[in-house]
Amino acid sequence: METYFERLTNMLLEKNEQLSYAQARTWVELLWEDFEATYAKAGREYKGKEMTEQVVVRYIQNHGDRLHEFVATNPKYKDLLNRNDYLKH
Repeated sequence: METYFERLTNMLLEKNEQLSYAQARTWVELLWEDFEATYAKAGREYKGKEMTEQVVVRYIQNHGDRLHEFVATNPKYKDLLNRNDYLKH
Protein backbone atom coordinates (compact mmCIF):
# COMPACT_ATOMS: atom_id res chain seq x y z
CA MET A 1 0.00 0.00 0.00
CA GLU A 2 2.86 2.34 0.82
CA THR A 3 4.15 2.05 -2.75
CA TYR A 4 0.79 3.17 -4.15
CA PHE A 5 0.50 6.10 -1.76
CA GLU A 6 4.07 7.24 -2.37
CA ARG A 7 3.68 7.11 -6.16
CA LEU A 8 0.35 8.98 -6.06
CA THR A 9 1.67 11.57 -3.60
CA ASN A 10 4.60 12.37 -5.89
CA MET A 11 2.24 12.59 -8.86
CA LEU A 12 0.05 15.07 -6.98
CA LEU A 13 3.08 17.15 -5.93
CA GLU A 14 4.11 17.42 -9.59
CA LYS A 15 0.62 18.64 -10.42
CA ASN A 16 0.23 21.08 -7.51
CA GLU A 17 3.17 23.02 -6.08
CA GLN A 18 0.89 24.71 -3.52
CA LEU A 19 0.72 21.53 -1.42
CA SER A 20 3.29 20.31 1.04
CA TYR A 21 4.28 16.65 0.98
CA ALA A 22 2.12 15.95 4.05
CA GLN A 23 -0.90 17.67 2.51
CA ALA A 24 -0.50 15.78 -0.77
CA ARG A 25 -0.18 12.50 1.11
CA THR A 26 -3.30 13.30 3.12
CA TRP A 27 -5.20 14.07 -0.09
CA VAL A 28 -4.11 10.79 -1.65
CA GLU A 29 -5.20 8.81 1.39
CA LEU A 30 -8.54 10.65 1.57
CA LEU A 31 -9.26 10.10 -2.12
CA TRP A 32 -8.27 6.43 -1.89
CA GLU A 33 -10.42 5.75 1.17
CA ASP A 34 -13.35 7.74 -0.18
CA PHE A 35 -13.41 5.79 -3.42
CA GLU A 36 -13.18 2.42 -1.70
CA ALA A 37 -15.91 3.33 0.82
CA THR A 38 -18.23 4.68 -1.88
CA TYR A 39 -17.65 1.64 -4.06
CA ALA A 40 -18.39 -0.71 -1.17
CA LYS A 41 -21.55 1.20 -0.17
CA ALA A 42 -22.80 0.80 -3.72
CA GLY A 43 -22.54 -2.96 -3.23
CA ARG A 44 -19.95 -3.42 -5.93
CA GLU A 45 -17.33 -6.13 -5.89
CA TYR A 46 -13.87 -4.86 -4.94
CA LYS A 47 -11.66 -4.86 -8.03
CA GLY A 48 -8.36 -4.40 -6.25
CA LYS A 49 -5.78 -1.76 -5.54
CA GLU A 50 -4.94 -1.29 -9.20
CA MET A 51 -8.46 -0.09 -9.97
CA THR A 52 -8.48 2.25 -6.99
CA GLU A 53 -5.12 3.63 -8.10
CA GLN A 54 -6.48 4.29 -11.58
CA VAL A 55 -9.42 6.24 -10.14
CA VAL A 56 -7.15 8.33 -7.90
CA VAL A 57 -4.77 8.97 -10.82
CA ARG A 58 -7.68 10.27 -12.91
CA TYR A 59 -8.79 12.51 -10.07
CA ILE A 60 -5.26 13.88 -9.68
CA GLN A 61 -4.96 14.46 -13.43
CA ASN A 62 -8.31 16.24 -13.60
CA HIS A 63 -8.36 18.16 -10.32
CA GLY A 64 -4.93 17.91 -8.68
CA ASP A 65 -3.81 21.39 -9.64
CA ARG A 66 -6.79 22.88 -7.77
CA LEU A 67 -7.05 20.67 -4.69
CA HIS A 68 -5.52 23.35 -2.46
CA GLU A 69 -8.51 25.58 -3.32
CA PHE A 70 -10.97 22.97 -2.06
CA VAL A 71 -9.83 23.37 1.54
CA ALA A 72 -11.00 26.96 1.67
CA THR A 73 -14.54 25.99 0.70
CA ASN A 74 -14.96 22.77 2.66
CA PRO A 75 -14.62 22.98 6.45
CA LYS A 76 -14.78 19.18 6.79
CA TYR A 77 -11.21 18.87 5.53
CA LYS A 78 -9.85 22.19 6.73
CA ASP A 79 -8.42 20.80 9.98
CA LEU A 80 -6.77 17.90 8.19
CA LEU A 81 -5.18 19.95 5.45
CA ASN A 82 -4.42 23.35 6.99
CA ARG A 83 -2.42 22.30 10.00
CA ASN A 84 0.57 24.37 11.09
CA ASP A 85 2.76 21.29 11.43
CA TYR A 86 2.84 20.65 7.68
CA LEU A 87 6.21 21.40 6.20
CA LYS A 88 7.32 21.31 2.60
CA HIS A 89 9.07 18.01 1.89
